[in-house]
Amino acid sequence: MNCPAKRRRLHPLVRALAALGWAFVIAGCDQMHSISNREAVAEGLSYQAQYRATPNSRQLPRSASAYLNQKKCALGSVSPVSHSVSTILRDDERLSPGDLVDVHVAEDETFTGSYEVSQDGTLKLPYLKPIPAIGRSVESVEANLARALVTEDFYEEAPRVSVRLADVASARVYVAGAVFDPMAVTIGGVSGDAVDSARQTALGAVARGRRLSSALQAAGGVRPDADLSNVRVLRAGKTISVDVRGAVAGFAYNDLLLLEGDQVYVPSRGCFQEELMVPSSITAPGVTVFMSNLSQPANANAPSAISKDARELRYGTRFIQAVAGMNCIGGARWTNAHRTAILFSRNPMTGESIVIERSLEDMLQRADRDEYDPYIMPGDALACYDSTLTNAIELAKGFGTVSTSAALLLN
Repeated sequence: MNCPAKRRRLHPLVRALAALGWAFVIAGCDQMHSISNREAVAEGLSYQAQYRATPNSRQLPRSASAYLNQKKCALGSVSPVSHSVSTILRDDERLSPGDLVDVHVAEDETFTGSYEVSQDGTLKLPYLKPIPAIGRSVESVEANLARALVTEDFYEEAPRVSVRLADVASARVYVAGAVFDPMAVTIGGVSGDAVDSARQTALGAVARGRRLSSALQAAGGVRPDADLSNVRVLRAGKTISVDVRGAVAGFAYNDLLLLEGDQVYVPSRGCFQEELMVPSSITAPGVTVFMSNLSQPANANAPSAISKDARELRYGTRFIQAVAGMNCIGGARWTNAHRTAILFSRNPMTGESIVIERSLEDMLQRADRDEYDPYIMPGDALACYDSTLTNAIELAKGFGTVSTSAALLLN
């Protein structure tokens, strides 16, 4: 009588490896959990209306994002208006510490020479008391010098005096409010290797780099919630209000000349303004974004077709453009379709984190894609997930590796 053969018991290590393989399969079948956001993204109440997940066209108008954003703006439209040349303030040559001036007193070599505005904001000429210069025009300093020469008994009558600005120094100013990187910034000045000797020997100077626009860009650029109609500059206890709305459309505007110690404050309107998401003289020239597009974990992005961990994108780039730039769209449709992408962002007004998940197929096929296609902000991060088929193939490879390892252990 033949007895049934004994069932061979698997080695405990083999059973453990098999269980691990099945765990991989089960985990791969599991769908990504719904992402929780601290902001009311679905209702369009976040920083960008485009952050919401899936707009409901039956409840919201076609231009839903613009409608939701405008609803939060208390002051109405901020579309730039054309400024005539007559409304642009004339620049006076206001002096700042470090500026170089040429002083000429007729037939007098004692006082004639080149002088730098001191850190205390005065001009120090030999045998004279310091002459106030910071924030003053060269014409005003010229008149003060002529009076000082008479007052201090060097001349009975005011001599012919000429004061001319020869070189403009850099200035340290402070920028706060609705900019991406509020901080103290240094603007203007020319590096030693960029000095034009011909210009240096000529009388007169131009402060191209010491403008309000330079300070705003150096502080990361204005945010989309900025109130550009009322940018304020605090100088020597006085406040100057500047309207810079024309900057975002290339119109003439008052690009104020700044001085050492000026404080710039950009108010917030508390709402997202899509018309400010364009490159301009006061917005960020580009945004640095962290990207990941990996089918397998790697030590760097370079092996996965991403040249750097962080990339520079044009300011005003949208979500779908960014994922196309990181090779997340395209390839064989059978294996690469139905990918998803994740956007990690932050509300610059509140500091709250925002996580947005998008199906790329849905983004490409929707006629109203612009209504929920967010803009990319400085410091955002993007990550792509592979298609379901690619995931299954990778899981099968992993399970095959486990099975092979188990067979080798048995042998």
